[in-house]
Amino acid sequence: MADSLHNSRFRKWLASSPPVAWSVRQLREILIGALRQGPIPNHVAFVMDGNRRFARDHHIETVEGHSLGFEALARILEVCYKAGVKVVTIYAFSIENFKRSKHEVDALMAMAKLKLNQLSEHGALLDRYGASIRILGNRDLVKPDVQEAIDKAVALTAHNKKAILNVCFPYTSRDEITHAVKKTVDTYSKPIENNTPSVKRPFSETHITQHIRKQMLKTVPEDSAENLQASRSVSPSSSKELDAAEGGQSSSTSTAINLSDKGDAHGASPTYPDPENITHETLTDNMLTAGMPPLDLLIRTSGVQRLSDFMLWQCHEDTSVVFLDCLWPEFDLWHFLPVLVEWQWQRKKIQEQERISRSTQNGTRK
Repeated sequence: MADSLHNSRFRKWLASSPPVAWSVRQLREILIGALRQGPIPNHVAFVMDGNRRFARDHHIETVEGHSLGFEALARILEVCYKAGVKVVTIYAFSIENFKRSKHEVDALMAMAKLKLNQLSEHGALLDRYGASIRILGNRDLVKPDVQEAIDKAVALTAHNKKAILNVCFPYTSRDEITHAVKKTVDTYSKPIENNTPSVKRPFSETHITQHIRKQMLKTVPEDSAENLQASRSVSPSSSKELDAAEGGQSSSTSTAINLSDKGDAHGASPTYPDPENITHETLTDNMLTAGMPPLDLLIRTSGVQRLSDFMLWQCHEDTSVVFLDCLWPEFDLWHFLPVLVEWQWQRKKIQEQERISRSTQNGTRK
């Protein structure tokens, strides 16, 4: 144990010596420059797992483990922004973490306020690389003083337009998806302004179903032409109703069905957006990451192989998910570099396959 501690201190001393530190910095710049020669992921997400385990393994306080995790984050952010990554998303605090002890939750909230101030202050890391902070999560779950620190950090970095740092705090993907669904329902429950008619589609399943039900309520049995003529002779009002029903049936085959037409003509019934226009893009536009590049790469440290309710909607068929055995405070360029090189190789392979596919399609057309 004593020999291990001695060796660890010796390595730290050696790494901090001026010649070695200078050489390492130069090597880092060369490697990052080499990375920039290939494709770079636009959006990278990190599940920063392993702070508590690192603290236990090194016999330090849990809060100190989280503090060292923040230092690891600063190192990786610098690598990402230097390499050309546009958006970095970090899983800072899960809604499930509120189940931890009150002492740890309070300590994490206090640290969040401190670190947000450090990240957003003038001349700090984000300011150097033109990155703005965006907080993704349910802010109603945190105390007013933490909300104030969040608003301050967002405001101080709002002028930065080159890159984005998404801090998921407090966050779960299910909570985000629920919020997006509620927002979509709210949008499609409001009448269209100025009663503008919605797009008519003759083969809309909803419209056809509604039209059939409407006709079933209005249809009068047609036993014979004589019965129809007799029923018309009963009263003028009945005749008008039947004529209207017949006219509706004959015109339904050539025009789109819109049950609100009659109401629109008299200004009585409002027109609502067609719910069949809702697509996955609709929900994407209502997610907390709306307007950001698709997620290219998701990395989780600590060796745990699960997403833990993080970025479930944003992960798609082209997202690379990587699980690393190192703990987050240990994560640095030397762990990150092989992941980026592997991602670049896979991306080039996909691009080459797409190029061959396009060439084959063009050849077939000729």
